[in-house]
Amino acid sequence: MGQRTFSGMEVVKVLVNAGGFKWRRTTGDHAQLYYEHPTNEADRRQVTVPLHDELRSGTLRDIAESAGANDFDAFCEWIDRNA
Repeated sequence: MGQRTFSGMEVVKVLVNAGGFKWRRTTGDHAQLYYEHPTNEADRRQVTVPLHDELRSGTLRDIAESAGANDFDAFCEWIDRNA
């Protein structure tokens, strides 16, 4: 099982570098990421990631859901592999 403690910056880097998200802007200490599927205009996602040193499990679960992950454990393992 993958690591469960990630910083906001680790999650942002993986979503941008391996997940196809674009870093739209930073508001305060939150990064706002955006994803648009290249062939399906209806598949658009916006994810807000707090840039904290450690993300709580519930926050990480919300990020995974917003990013389109179906399996939270697989999402954590993917972040761990690509961080």
